[in-house]
Amino acid sequence: MTLFDIAPEIADQDEIVVRSVPVVTALETDFPAVEFSKLGEHESWRKEVFRPATSTHKWWAKRLGSVFRGILASAVTETSEEALNLYGSAARLKLSVFDPFSGSGTTIVEAVKMGASAVGSDINPVATLVQRQAVLRWDSGKLEQLYKTVEEACREEVDRVHRAESGETVLYYFWVATAPCVNPACGRSIRLFSSHVFSQNAYPKRVPAAQIVCPVCLDVIPGRYDFKSVECRNGHTVERAGAVSRSTATCPHCQSVTKPLAALQGQRPGYEMYAKMVLDKDGGKRYEPVTDWDRALYSECTGLLDAQRDTLVVPAGGLETGVNTRQAMSWGFTNWVDFFNDRQLYSLGLLASAIRDVAEDGFEREALVALFSGVLEFNNMFCSFKGEGTGAVRHMFSHHILKPERTPLEAHPWGTPASSGSFSTLYKSRLQRAHAYKTSPTDQVLLGEKIQRLGGLSRPFAVTSTDQLPTGDQSPTVFLMTGDASETKLRDGSIDLVITDPPYMDNVHYSELADFFHSWLRKIQPYAGYPVDQSSTRSKNEVQSPSPEGFGAAITRVWRECFRVLRPTGLMAFTFHQARMSGWKALVESLADAGFVVTAVQPIQGEMSTSVTKYGAEASNLDSVVVCRKSSQVSRKRDAESEAATGYERIVLLRKAGIKVGAGDVRSVIRGRVLSVYTHDPSAFDLEELARQADALAQVYVDRHLAEIKKK
Repeated sequence: MTLFDIAPEIADQDEIVVRSVPVVTALETDFPAVEFSKLGEHESWRKEVFRPATSTHKWWAKRLGSVFRGILASAVTETSEEALNLYGSAARLKLSVFDPFSGSGTTIVEAVKMGASAVGSDINPVATLVQRQAVLRWDSGKLEQLYKTVEEACREEVDRVHRAESGETVLYYFWVATAPCVNPACGRSIRLFSSHVFSQNAYPKRVPAAQIVCPVCLDVIPGRYDFKSVECRNGHTVERAGAVSRSTATCPHCQSVTKPLAALQGQRPGYEMYAKMVLDKDGGKRYEPVTDWDRALYSECTGLLDAQRDTLVVPAGGLETGVNTRQAMSWGFTNWVDFFNDRQLYSLGLLASAIRDVAEDGFEREALVALFSGVLEFNNMFCSFKGEGTGAVRHMFSHHILKPERTPLEAHPWGTPASSGSFSTLYKSRLQRAHAYKTSPTDQVLLGEKIQRLGGLSRPFAVTSTDQLPTGDQSPTVFLMTGDASETKLRDGSIDLVITDPPYMDNVHYSELADFFHSWLRKIQPYAGYPVDQSSTRSKNEVQSPSPEGFGAAITRVWRECFRVLRPTGLMAFTFHQARMSGWKALVESLADAGFVVTAVQPIQGEMSTSVTKYGAEASNLDSVVVCRKSSQVSRKRDAESEAATGYERIVLLRKAGIKVGAGDVRSVIRGRVLSVYTHDPSAFDLEELARQADALAQVYVDRHLAEIKKK
């Protein structure tokens, strides 16, 4: 029986100590993908709850901690039963683990929780900041004291400029973008509503109540989400549909049809405030139209911002042309300051300045800086309203791109207990939750068909330094680097395991998105060494590229460094999610060039059911765990057809266990397994011919998969 079959008695277990990597591991031959996929799927719904240490700040494509714990356990055991037992034990891995693309720090946290020394590298300083929050030790009393110091310095004024005329708190202001009518004879602005329902429940058929705005006088009208026509209090007839339909807008004054983007001619849209949500003294919420008093208060913020620009922290720098910035720039957002309205700049500037001026320079101040940076994601003019019955603010990166909003939402940045995405609420849900988790971590285990969270499996892991290189059999250490992972300070052969999630061959460049945070962080300097003089976090050495040649060349350099620092008997494993054949080809070529041989490709539950970053790709739910060893350690050759057959057998096991598997999953896994044979003897294969064979075999198994699903 394994821990996954019976209720464990963690306190009574003997500590399992692992000092080396087996010659053949469970990760290569007997990987318990079904169990780890079930845990991963469960975690994916609430990653911020189950793995709060890596959720203190936004980073993209955050991986599943339970899956990576499973990879670690399987990489140092020989059978699935041993891997499951190790996963569910208070293990001590006296090993060193390196993640060259450490992102939000998932590998680092899971390795240290299991007693290993961990080394993380990321080329982006914002990612390093996220990793530091995941592992650094905070003094909870000191953190609370500094939080109160910041509160005393700015909260009263931030609260004051988010008040209704009644003195009650305004939780949210609703805005609409405007663009000029292209008809010269008209010359008026178009309010860019696509619908005049601006608030409804997340489940409108259950709760049909909604809020409607009059496009003429901006009156707020209670109604239903599915209304057809209603009259406002000023006698205007309001239809459900707004002026905007897809990329065009019809002027309500002259009926001319225009494309707002063209009408703006490179200028930023205008914005008009039209409604607010007020928190009443009894804790209830109500919607009201904005009044002249609200507009005057906003104008006052504009004046205060202008008067204090020299002393307030405001974002610095402009956007640089890129795949992820192009859309925002085409709408006239050319500087990071353009992403905020004047009240947001004034309020956030007060908050950032208060944190900047905190006298003590320690990990607790850094945590508040990171918290403030995370608040920015929910307090800018690229946010929108999610609706009633859910978290109110849809943050700006909900689609991993910089997408301008036609009806943005302005939130109260300090917030109340009823707020979403505010400094005060995220202090509790992010910092305090992360501190508790680092002090007493929990993990999910599968007991029969039920998943439970248990303590005692992992050791507390908060550290006081992130600059200690691993030196062998010792207490766990953490070493974090910012820079090109192809050039590290690690000694030759000093690493037992390389566990990572590399960038894929894709159009999404995280640095282009991270610059949004960096534009503020460089004005506050979260820690000594943060690159305050850099206007951008972009680097010519980034691996992310839509080009097979660019991606292959960049990632080969990193794999060669991994080869150098990995022990001769060490193992490298990484998750990979690639819809395009060209990406898989570039990957296997890069591994072979670096001296690695792929010993297994294992399907596993991925981060999300459909990744919005995969342009034009089939829906996918699975990642592939690619397992590699140095070529000198591998003698057995493989053939394409048996690799494809084995890959499909593993997919069937996942599907039968209830894991969602799509045609895109089958295609990607089969391609990866077939192409992996290239690494065993590159001189014996024509990669183009092997790719054609991989495509043909993938289609065979896709057809079989679809037929079996239909039959079922």
